[in-house]
Amino acid sequence: MAGSRLPRQFFLQGVAAVFMFAFASLYMQIPGLYGAQGILPARKTLRPQGKGRWQQLWETPSLLWEAPRLGLDTAQGLELLSLLGTLLALGALLLRPMRHRLSYLLLWVAYLSACQVGQVFLYFQWDSLLLETGFLAVLVAPLWQAPQGHRAGSTPHEALPFWLVRWLLFRLMFASGVVKLTSRCPAWWGLTALTYHYETQCLPTPAAWFAHHLPVWLHRLSVAATFLIEIAVPPLFFAPLRRLRLAAFYSQVLLQVLIMITGNYNFFNLLTLVLCTSLLDDKHLGAEQSRGKKVSTSWPKALLTWLVLLLELGVYGLLAYGTTHYFSLEVDWEQRSVHSRTNFTFHQFSQQLKTMTLPTMWLGGASLSWELLTAFWRWTQEHRWLWKLWSAVQLSVFSVATVAMFTISLVPYSYVEPDTHGRLWTGAHRLFGAVEHLQLANSYGLFRRMTGLGGRPEVVLEGSYDGQHWMEIEFMYKPGNLSRAPPVVTPHQPRLDWQMWFAALGPHTHSPWFTSLVLRLLQGKEPVIRLIQSDLTRYPFYKQPPTYVRAQRYKYWFSQPGEQSQWWRRQWVEQFFPPVSLGDPSLETLLTQFGLKDKSPPRTRSPSSPLPQALHWLRTQLSPLEAPILLWGLLVAAGTIRVVQALLAPCPPPANKEKHKTAPKKEPGAGEQATTAPDNCSSGPRIPRRKK
Repeated sequence: MAGSRLPRQFFLQGVAAVFMFAFASLYMQIPGLYGAQGILPARKTLRPQGKGRWQQLWETPSLLWEAPRLGLDTAQGLELLSLLGTLLALGALLLRPMRHRLSYLLLWVAYLSACQVGQVFLYFQWDSLLLETGFLAVLVAPLWQAPQGHRAGSTPHEALPFWLVRWLLFRLMFASGVVKLTSRCPAWWGLTALTYHYETQCLPTPAAWFAHHLPVWLHRLSVAATFLIEIAVPPLFFAPLRRLRLAAFYSQVLLQVLIMITGNYNFFNLLTLVLCTSLLDDKHLGAEQSRGKKVSTSWPKALLTWLVLLLELGVYGLLAYGTTHYFSLEVDWEQRSVHSRTNFTFHQFSQQLKTMTLPTMWLGGASLSWELLTAFWRWTQEHRWLWKLWSAVQLSVFSVATVAMFTISLVPYSYVEPDTHGRLWTGAHRLFGAVEHLQLANSYGLFRRMTGLGGRPEVVLEGSYDGQHWMEIEFMYKPGNLSRAPPVVTPHQPRLDWQMWFAALGPHTHSPWFTSLVLRLLQGKEPVIRLIQSDLTRYPFYKQPPTYVRAQRYKYWFSQPGEQSQWWRRQWVEQFFPPVSLGDPSLETLLTQFGLKDKSPPRTRSPSSPLPQALHWLRTQLSPLEAPILLWGLLVAAGTIRVVQALLAPCPPPANKEKHKTAPKKEPGAGEQATTAPDNCSSGPRIPRRKK
């Protein structure tokens, strides 16, 4: 059975990279979102309730409770936490010795701390996914990393936590596919979702314009392929045949790459790709090198090989038949297209889901049981009694932790089917309820319903000095100017732009933070303005705040091919937010209704403290910089350092074959070595192996 040492290293490096992007992206937005002059000041979220220190920390787990001890307010503490998280994640990405359990524990605690004060701007599924993945990285990472060039012996338990990553990937993809159908969204059921998706998603890329104008039959076929990849393929994650798992891996990669090309989904797609490393093995990545053994030609093994091949072909054939049958695929040779339609009803799917959800849990349990048995068998092969005793302790601890995490995850996973959720073991519910606030396991379901079927709703803010002549306030990233091309901002997430997209789907009263945004614009608060335009000269009211602010709702569509210098078309729909000015009774009423009025001014901190001064100086230097440029700069710097590390790493020449032939015979087991570490040079193995 192929090992997973190299995929685990890729997983740990990928998690570190995603944490780096998440912390750096958040840091650039903290003053405007959570500062004293921000939209939702963070200081309002951490209020002592007269409870004990440890009880308070357990109920609201955040390191920001300790910010006042450093002379910082909550927002400044969040800045410090984000900076330290970025640096720690960068170190774990670049330096192998830093990829140990403590580093990932600190990263997870830091991001959990930020989420406790993040409010609506950190209530995204990918934030929960990063927290769950980060905690799994704590279990996957070793207690310490052997220096580059040294080989650490494998332990029996090391594959157990990594299996949880595969289970998380299964829950994410399977639930995301199922909810599209359980939502009864007509666009998904009619296979027309992608005819709307590219122009109605939050932040499309320029490639989305071209994808939107592809033939409708191709869009419908793509929706059917999406259901195939998200619902039918995930059970293959646990297939005993590695080529089936690899086929599942490449199908998931294809889906994520296509989403990345056509949409700005921050670090979500990158994180999903990191989870996909759990489907790989050392053999596929070339870490397990051939030892010169002759391939057996005995008829039993040849027969087994053919049977395995037939089984794989049978699985592929079954997937092809099921897709063709359930989506009525028909090739029209005359029009050179493929016709498709949904060939099952909601009732039929619901009944199938009832019979399918519980078996998928048993499938996961069976796969986990096999991993446990495999780990136990590896432990029995250890003959050094002291190491065997230590391995037994580790195996026991990680077995219990893995089973507990699997049990906890069954509760949010069962949300996809209410009857199964009700029949779940009550002990699992109690265990999940005890740790739910830590977000160790979460429910997922991306793109549940397709919005904007009649046109993309978009809120446009306007300001005026006299209430008669209005100027639009254009955001850096979200659609506004009809002639401006959609931007590419991945892996940055402009959280205000994302919430503006959600706000446009309903009345402004469903988004209380919007009233606070209007107030800050009337007050001319620079931190909030920089969320809209990092270059203040592009903000129409940068010299003097507007006297009045209002918001209009439009419907946007992609322009048609041939329209010169136009990316969008739009039509006015209605007034979204009425014109208001400072002191306006209607504005004051809304602020009071939503609890947004500052009843107590923020406490002043000592300006002479060196830490706040250092944070303020760094903020001054980075504020004019656009967040995507900062993140791309980090990416380029990290890539350059990795290239330099690879060039400077000592690479021994390949072993002499003649020397292998005359080498003295070693004792059995002496040549058994762990697989090459991922940071080693790929030109040859570190320790030459004897050719048999």
